[in-house]
Amino acid sequence: MNELLVVKNLKKYFKTKFGLVKAVDGITFHINEGETFALVGESGSGKSTTGHMIVGMYAPTSGEIYYKMNNISVHASKRPKNITREIQVVFQDPASSLNPSRYIKDIIGTPLKVYNLIRNSTEVEQKVADLLENVELPPELYMYRKPRELGGGELQAIAIARALSTNPKLIILDEPTSALDVITQAKIINLLLNLQKKHNLTYLFITHDLAVVRNIASRVAVMYLGKIVETAPTIELFNHCRHPYSMMLFSSIPVISEDEKNLKPKKITSIGEIPSSLSIPPGCRFHTRCPYAEARCKVEEPSLKHINSGHIVACHLAE
Repeated sequence: MNELLVVKNLKKYFKTKFGLVKAVDGITFHINEGETFALVGESGSGKSTTGHMIVGMYAPTSGEIYYKMNNISVHASKRPKNITREIQVVFQDPASSLNPSRYIKDIIGTPLKVYNLIRNSTEVEQKVADLLENVELPPELYMYRKPRELGGGELQAIAIARALSTNPKLIILDEPTSALDVITQAKIINLLLNLQKKHNLTYLFITHDLAVVRNIASRVAVMYLGKIVETAPTIELFNHCRHPYSMMLFSSIPVISEDEKNLKPKKITSIGEIPSSLSIPPGCRFHTRCPYAEARCKVEEPSLKHINSGHIVACHLAE
């Protein structure tokens, strides 16, 4: 498979009055064309900051981001226009990412004008109508409404339509279902899967909801305190996760059948909460919460090791 995006030793540090926040601290991964790659972890793990660097909201502190073999490790304002057009983002809360006082036609139509994808106002209206139909919203009912009149699922569908308006190749989905109820979540996930097939899209799916990941992602990377601690194909990770942090996350997934219960890893009870990125523990970052931690874990940071094909893990005890 062709690698559409490659991230190498990516870091993002923020200077604050309290000290240096190491939000992302040297991560490496790639995303193949046409696949859904998921980044999972608790709040504060660095997964959203990673997505924001890829879309160009932040420039990395160090490391590289390659898109179609082009180095795009800069702010979006310094990237070629064709690349910013091809990498789009859908945020967690559509109510805050869509202007509440503008018509849906203008919200979706603005990127068409910015990237010169239409020639006149008549084309804008037709293109917006097509995009609304693409996300299963009747144009006659939505084009001249405003976001404040709509529900969460409708707003997220509109945010997806806006992302689609530039004919993207890669879409960053930053917690796109976490603000929605379960039924609406399922509708949005099905919509995303259908659009991926129809338009040959590539997704970076950022979430803490592992139940959603199981249904949408082909590969998963688990992040903890700015580091990737485990990466594997989705089925492999769900059935044979090796890092204690991954085990903790996966064992907390709700199940409704005995078969699902049997697939879950042994329940891992962690100690305390995730530490602050201002004060990252030495050695293995998870050792302060890990029930299996040994003396070595407290002083020596584990490197990523290949367990089998496509499965890598950073844990001294994984073997």
